[in-house]
Amino acid sequence: MATVEFGVMLPQIKRSWEETKAAAVEMDRLGYHSVWLNDHLYGIPMPSIPIFEAWTALSAVGAVTSKVELGTLVSPIGFRNPALLAKMVATLDQISAGRVIVGLGSGWFAQEFSGYGIEFPPVQARLAQLDEGIRLMRRMWSEPQVTFTGKHLHTDDVYCEPKPVRRPPILIGGGGEKVLLRLAAMHADIWNNLAVNLEQLARKTAVLRQHCERVGRDPATLRISQQTMVVIGSDEADARTKREKAQRIYGGHMGSGIAGTAQQCIDQIGALQRHGCSLLMIEFFGRDVREPAALFADRVLPAFA
Repeated sequence: MATVEFGVMLPQIKRSWEETKAAAVEMDRLGYHSVWLNDHLYGIPMPSIPIFEAWTALSAVGAVTSKVELGTLVSPIGFRNPALLAKMVATLDQISAGRVIVGLGSGWFAQEFSGYGIEFPPVQARLAQLDEGIRLMRRMWSEPQVTFTGKHLHTDDVYCEPKPVRRPPILIGGGGEKVLLRLAAMHADIWNNLAVNLEQLARKTAVLRQHCERVGRDPATLRISQQTMVVIGSDEADARTKREKAQRIYGGHMGSGIAGTAQQCIDQIGALQRHGCSLLMIEFFGRDVREPAALFADRVLPAFA
């Protein structure tokens, strides 16, 4: 089975920068593989909910950490000119000494696009933009100058200097089986399965492998990550209390999360591992995510070392 690494979603909604920074520094200290921010311009589900812009905050996180990789789950390709995003990524990769993972998707929350005056074309066009954007960015990270003429994107002898420290891995997130998973098979280093699709992981990975075979790619070269909430308790009673609280807050969404004692979490992660998952994207339940993260690091991470 694939080995498993563990990433953590940082607090960024209705939180102060001090809370975000403290969590990032602690995840770095505890030995997590990566830290992640979601890339929304509006809070979900209410546009008025305060939320930090992802790439600005991620750059600050890169400056206060030293080991964790840094990524977004995920950046809609239409939010920023992809050539400009390629430059932003290269800059942060220099700041962080080669720790950036570029999480990309097609976007779905139309209201934040329209609110910021960003075009929100039909999904087929957004997926075509994603395809072109990845092709453009990869060329900008490796070629001296790039002229790109696509249906949706255009550059004219663009420079991107300095280059990234390494070729930044591309993560594609989403569950569309006909087109998005095909794009993941074509372009991604990592495909991320949405939390709401956790119970469909086996079927979606089977579809992903089929797409890999059609495009002539070895499926073993494409990592699979799973986004999920984790509710961990110090013992059975503590786990039950926290699980009940999470269910009161999140309702049916908790049904597909990982919850329980450390051993129960280990068993549930092992089931995902058997389906090829090698990176778990964790949203820890709790106001101060450092507390469950420390318990998880102490009792769960050693089982997958």
